[in-house]
Amino acid sequence: MTTSNTHTLDVFRSTIEVMLVDGVLTREEKRLIIKLASALKLESDEPAAIYEAIQKKVESQKGQNVSPEMAREVYTRVFEVAIVNASLSRDEFRVLAHLRNVFDIEDHEHEKIETELREIVKEKFEDPGVVDKMLHTLRDSVGLVGDIFDTVRKKNAVGDKNE
Repeated sequence: MTTSNTHTLDVFRSTIEVMLVDGVLTREEKRLIIKLASALKLESDEPAAIYEAIQKKVESQKGQNVSPEMAREVYTRVFEVAIVNASLSRDEFRVLAHLRNVFDIEDHEHEKIETELREIVKEKFEDPGVVDKMLHTLRDSVGLVGDIFDTVRKKNAVGDKNE
């Protein structure tokens, strides 16, 4: 899990930068941004300051340290919003993979979170059709997020060797 080198505003900024790779913030990505800001307990002016820093290509503050418990909670909350609000897009998978990488969430921890989310989905929705669709999306997400996460991990390993 994450170490004390992970900071709230750094996580928020890097996630926004991942979302902006294609130059567009979709409605789904905006939902994730709102949930991410909330889960990271950002002050009301901090998301706008980070976005402005990205646009101006200037440094921004790091924010507070992220504990392993907070990292898990943030990842879980963002993952839940992603699967409950819509079927997961490639952009959302990329965000989840990025958060897994930033928070150093390994496969076994991701599987625990997935199990918890399955239970949450079952409790929230009584319509079996809705539950089946969301659980199917959740099952699909595990493989795709894992694949993207592995790709990110490999790119980081190659980048580390080149430094």
